[in-house]
Amino acid sequence: MTDTQISLIDLVSDEARDLLSLSGSDLVQHIGWDVVRGVVYDVLTGRNLRDSTEMLTRRRLALLNASLVSLFLKGTNLSANFVERLPDLAAVTLQQKRLRKAERWLAQWMLGLNDKAFQNVLRDKPEALDAYKERYIAVCREAIANCETEHGTLSGHLELSSGAKAELNWTFFVYLLTATGAQTLAIRGSEKSTYGKLFERLVLGSLLYILGFEMVSPEQPDKLERVFWLSSRGEKRESDATLLYEAGKGVRFDIGFIGQGNPEISLDKVSRFEREMQLGHSQWYMATIILVDRIGRKSRIVRLAQEIGGTIIQMSMGYWPQQVAQVLHQEIGFEHELLTMDESQIADYLKSRLQQVPLQDFIQHLSCGSQWTKQP
Repeated sequence: MTDTQISLIDLVSDEARDLLSLSGSDLVQHIGWDVVRGVVYDVLTGRNLRDSTEMLTRRRLALLNASLVSLFLKGTNLSANFVERLPDLAAVTLQQKRLRKAERWLAQWMLGLNDKAFQNVLRDKPEALDAYKERYIAVCREAIANCETEHGTLSGHLELSSGAKAELNWTFFVYLLTATGAQTLAIRGSEKSTYGKLFERLVLGSLLYILGFEMVSPEQPDKLERVFWLSSRGEKRESDATLLYEAGKGVRFDIGFIGQGNPEISLDKVSRFEREMQLGHSQWYMATIILVDRIGRKSRIVRLAQEIGGTIIQMSMGYWPQQVAQVLHQEIGFEHELLTMDESQIADYLKSRLQQVPLQDFIQHLSCGSQWTKQP
């Protein structure tokens, strides 16, 4: 078998392929509903989403790191020059059309790239790939020579119980560690986006359900009081949730796990919300609530939000769901037991109510969009 006939994706296990291709709904099935519910509870009680999901990310990275080691060993068993020819194999793979994400990612990592670097460095031009590959090989060879000079000769071998084995040298480790670094950047970037999109909706849906609102389809709501829907699209932009309290009164929500350095991004989005909404034959007054992780001490976002008639709430504040209830009371006359509940009771209350939240419905809604229908 020649080097160019070797398929990188065939050198990883089925489990590794699944880990490479996880979507939001796949992620839920992979980590389990109990873990998902626990993360939602953490956020509802003021913990940062990244803190709650960091161990999940580290587990995925550890398993994929092991898969890369196995890939290098299996590849070396197929071809003695596998490691040296990896950049050529990766370039040939990336020049193919209609690659699956897992195939594209593996090939990019062998060249020290992730999706973002591929776009920025190569500007999405396939013809630039060969020139980049040659520069990459030259840099790796220089690094290998420096390692030999500074640290001395590296020798030894690795072997799997399956029989796959490889003799170790600096070439093996330079290419392996470069691929591992690119993989780490890709997985962390992907999970930041995936977890953010997934848990923004799960947290927001759970909060509104706990506050006594029922999720309905935005296309055909069967009632217009004490209901909400997720990711509705208005005339100007998409809001993360729309809540209808009673005739003519509603609230639009925007949620983002944005750090204190740039929460103004969220304000820029919601500044385009309309203050009124046409629903059926009626005109609805729409308040705006913006949920962010933290606000810096010098941030202008609170004042600017007030100027556009919106309210900013920090999810890092303990028991922020009570603040949401209080804002709803001020804006639309909302009544709920959480309004006056003692802070010492709120955590237990949220944990108890969260057990009844139909998280599966929120996941189905995210997957099906406006085609979602409530399960009996």
